[in-house]
Amino acid sequence: MTQTQHQTSASFYGLGIAPRILDILDRMKFTVPTPIQHKAIPIAIEDKDIIGVAQTGTGKTLAFAIPIIQRLSQRKGRALILVPTRELAIQVNEVFQRIAPSFGIRTVVIIGGASMHLQLKSLRKNPRVLVATPGRLVDHMERRTVDLANVNVLILDEADRMLDMGFLPQIERIIKFIPRNRQTMLFSATIPGEVVRMAAAHMKLPIHVEVAPSGTTAERIIQEVFIVKESSKRQLLIKLLDRYHGPVLIFSRTKIGAKKITRGLQRMNHRAAEIHSNRSLAQRREALDGFKSGKYKILVATDIAARGIDVTGIELVINYNLPDDIEHYVHRIGRTGRAGHEGRAISFATPEQGKDIRNIERLIKTALPIVEHPEFPKERFIEESRYQQSPKSHQERQRRRNKFRRHRRRRYHRHK
Repeated sequence: MTQTQHQTSASFYGLGIAPRILDILDRMKFTVPTPIQHKAIPIAIEDKDIIGVAQTGTGKTLAFAIPIIQRLSQRKGRALILVPTRELAIQVNEVFQRIAPSFGIRTVVIIGGASMHLQLKSLRKNPRVLVATPGRLVDHMERRTVDLANVNVLILDEADRMLDMGFLPQIERIIKFIPRNRQTMLFSATIPGEVVRMAAAHMKLPIHVEVAPSGTTAERIIQEVFIVKESSKRQLLIKLLDRYHGPVLIFSRTKIGAKKITRGLQRMNHRAAEIHSNRSLAQRREALDGFKSGKYKILVATDIAARGIDVTGIELVINYNLPDDIEHYVHRIGRTGRAGHEGRAISFATPEQGKDIRNIERLIKTALPIVEHPEFPKERFIEESRYQQSPKSHQERQRRRNKFRRHRRRRYHRHK
């Protein structure tokens, strides 16, 4: 079953939400639900399985947090929310913490890189909401320090990202220990075939709620592309940063690249920090908290930050490198223009990346404007026929990309 919604409801009233939660939402100044909240909340409150599709930044977390808290306040059981990254786990927990304490519902965050001792201490307090990354949760299961037998709500948040990171074996293992008689909700911005197959195996007649086509970008994001040689990217970046005074998020394809960009910006007295998997959890928290507070104007990140980082008011997203997986483009630029606000996304593409840009355009069903800077010579995309004249170099480039993807997945498994 599929339900599609493009308009926003007038208020949270009439969605089946308990009056006490409505009072809390009013105090939080949450008065108008987003489309995904308007459609998903009443279905979730009825204990039905859901596949929720909405572009990033549209309030998916609150769409499942409200029904979970309402359910746990009325009956026994636990909720488990599986997420791909530590940052997203922390963010999801922050949303729950706005409402859950009023009902005496404890939460715990189970992620790699954090103190196992503190997690064990929190688990002993019988938290009813578990927010976890798959790797660290499996660690606890092997230690027999967590019991999933009373989990009656399972959330797979950003499921496509978890599968892309190679977490399917861990997810399958976790689900085996959760009772079949449960409610399962899956939320993501994109739903590739692998996610559909997983949903079919583990969900009961899920209702498909799609508020925008899979791969759709936020409506109020201005998108631009600069065609620039690799050697000119840094100079162009500096010129562009002089134009913008608000928070800027820059995406690099690699961790080494992120570090080099950050060091270069810091040498030019820009307030910049970096966030990627080579940084410790404490370093990543400091960088993200500093970006939120205004200590850092610029945050340089790899795709670990493409989803799950909810920072209000990011003025500009710059794709210093195009992503290896074109679907990550949607999640990257979704860090700006959130919750109906305007935003801007600028991508740097080398002359050889015309095919990559066209693939992105097919995904988002929008032509990307090609712009130029007056201080940089005009470049053009190299025609695809040029690739045919040098197939070895093209194959070598693909080989390196595939090797990088395999290495990235191994790194994610090691760091959980």
